[in-house]
Amino acid sequence: MSSPSFAEELRGRDDKSLAELFSARPDLLSPVPSDVTALAARANSTPSLLRARDVLTQWQFDVLTAMVILNEPFSEIEVLQLVGKEAIKTIELLWQRGFAYKDGEKYRIPSNVRAVLGDFPAGLGPVSLEKISFKELKDAPEGALQILERMAWGPPRGQVADIKKANANLKWLISNKYLQAIDSQNLILPREVGLHLRGGKIFKELKPTQPKLAGTKRKQTNIDQAAIANISTMIRWVEELAHNWSDEPPTALRSGGLGVRDLKATAEHLGVSEECAGFVAEILYLAGLIVIDTDDQILPTIAFDAWLSREPEERWHNLVILWLQTSRVAGLIGKGDGKNVAALGPELDRSTIAALKKMTLNVLAENPEIDPDVESLSELLKWTSPTRANSEYMQWILREAEWLGITGQGALSTFGSALLEGRDLGVKLALPSPVDHILIQSDNSAIAPGPLTVDLANAIGTIADIESRGGATVYRFSEGSIRRGLDHGQTGEQIKDFLKKVSRTPVPQPLEYLINDVSKRHGRLRVGVGSSYIRCEDEGLIQQIIHDKKLEDIHIRKLAPQVLISETDLHDLINALRDAGYLPAIENETGILISAPAIRRSKSRPKPPRIIGDPSVPSPALISSAVKALRAGDKATSNKPKVVPRTTANETLDILNQYIEEQASVTIGYADNNGGVSQKLIDPISISLGTLVARDHGTGEVAYFRIPRITGVAPAEK
Repeated sequence: MSSPSFAEELRGRDDKSLAELFSARPDLLSPVPSDVTALAARANSTPSLLRARDVLTQWQFDVLTAMVILNEPFSEIEVLQLVGKEAIKTIELLWQRGFAYKDGEKYRIPSNVRAVLGDFPAGLGPVSLEKISFKELKDAPEGALQILERMAWGPPRGQVADIKKANANLKWLISNKYLQAIDSQNLILPREVGLHLRGGKIFKELKPTQPKLAGTKRKQTNIDQAAIANISTMIRWVEELAHNWSDEPPTALRSGGLGVRDLKATAEHLGVSEECAGFVAEILYLAGLIVIDTDDQILPTIAFDAWLSREPEERWHNLVILWLQTSRVAGLIGKGDGKNVAALGPELDRSTIAALKKMTLNVLAENPEIDPDVESLSELLKWTSPTRANSEYMQWILREAEWLGITGQGALSTFGSALLEGRDLGVKLALPSPVDHILIQSDNSAIAPGPLTVDLANAIGTIADIESRGGATVYRFSEGSIRRGLDHGQTGEQIKDFLKKVSRTPVPQPLEYLINDVSKRHGRLRVGVGSSYIRCEDEGLIQQIIHDKKLEDIHIRKLAPQVLISETDLHDLINALRDAGYLPAIENETGILISAPAIRRSKSRPKPPRIIGDPSVPSPALISSAVKALRAGDKATSNKPKVVPRTTANETLDILNQYIEEQASVTIGYADNNGGVSQKLIDPISISLGTLVARDHGTGEVAYFRIPRITGVAPAEK
């Protein structure tokens, strides 16, 4: 009696079992297989099996390995003898997921499962083609026993320069078949010998249950306080970076992404590490708040302005939900074998990272108020998903979750828990209310006693630099910051009036003097496009520039008493003059001063990166429809003749009317828009205006078929 195939066994499963298979392996639904034979082929394909393997725990993987090692067909008892009675439910689960199928009371393995587990499952070699006796082992030379001991737990393959010139120990092992030659240099330890040396065990150690997480106990109050501070800081970092790139947009690399110098400058501006700055840039990129423009400048988008107008809780949620879903790994920024991996670049995608994030956060959710020990968490994740766990990635995930405020002091925060469960976040009530004033100090600094309102933060950020961050942000007024405000079209008087309006303390006299001095000097020197030229009515200042050693690299020459010309690019010339202590202003071709726009936004639409990951879990309704379609497709395949005979229009109408009266199923040939003909199993309902109304067995829904397109009709076999 021949053994059943995988497809035949699947066909015999009930609808509930097929629904469980689709639920556990959602990739099998994309698209829905035409029939059970197609389902079996897809379920046994290497890509699908690899996805299914990746969600197995270490225990499930070990049980599957034991099943693969056994000769087919094998019984449940044979598996339990290898791994223990705890495997009963796991065997059923592996059958349910299509890693095994039943042959009566026993089991078989689909052909590609062995290929997915590798050539040497559990470090064991292939089954010997010759019978092996172990009686001679007790008389084996000491050197031969040492060789076997080294190979017992894998890998079972060894190599020598030339088997013909092997030493006495190897020759003894080969002659007694304990080692078998593959070719003139490679030897293999047969599976039977490996199992004998291991005392019948497949693994040194089996862990049927998940290991416990070790870590430091934290108080939830302290966790949430740290988390809300992190949330506030992250929102501020996002705002600051976008505003900074609006003022001074970096230029993207030719290969795509942010250059090393620009990343370093951004980190210095935010007052954070380069790793953190790269992560913040990636968050903006994911949310479509920044984009690489057509001229390669990296600029904020209008989506950033819309994001600013939302409540802080919504802003935070928009960022963290994308972080949970993304396949980009910000921790890779700056790394790479001989090549720098750039932030915003195309080389950051890793398909398993989103699943690893969810696994890590779920472990924290299952262990509340625990700041996990890194080694303990790594061991637990390796048990949960041995093929996906990555210790370095896990540490990056913990770091980023802390930056985002999903965790605080290393443990899952109330806000992070609410995010994972889809509950109300509660961030709005926990965040401090924004303030609409500052406190200017006598040393040309200003203190913001809390998070500033959006308008005030934007305005103050134009004329002052952030000196320190925290619960209260300290801003510093300097010649460069006042010049930046003037470049944006403000006057000295407007700046002073603004500060008097928003400061709860008087504007100190030294700050007024600074504003007056900078506004007086600003624009005396004018730079335009020549290649580039410098124009100044003060000839003394012209002479000073000519003889300034700091400007030797820009190759200035005198064109007229009040005009200098340079081969240097306009913006490079502006930067060189500013670095040398001058305060130039840009003018247009008519001599009118050009003010920098207060807000620079990309004209390109946001282009968030695509997400590469696992298929989403299908809904119960979709699974139910898929099972119905599968059964209908299987029925159509078994019932339909090789070719539905062609019928004339009149014959078609007569046959359809007959089956409408009998309420019986028929198979029709139906031509599509491209002229291709497909066969459909239907229950005809009615005919009206040249259209057949029928229930399509393939979809389970009522469909409409044009009579002229029906090429033939045949009764469905019962």
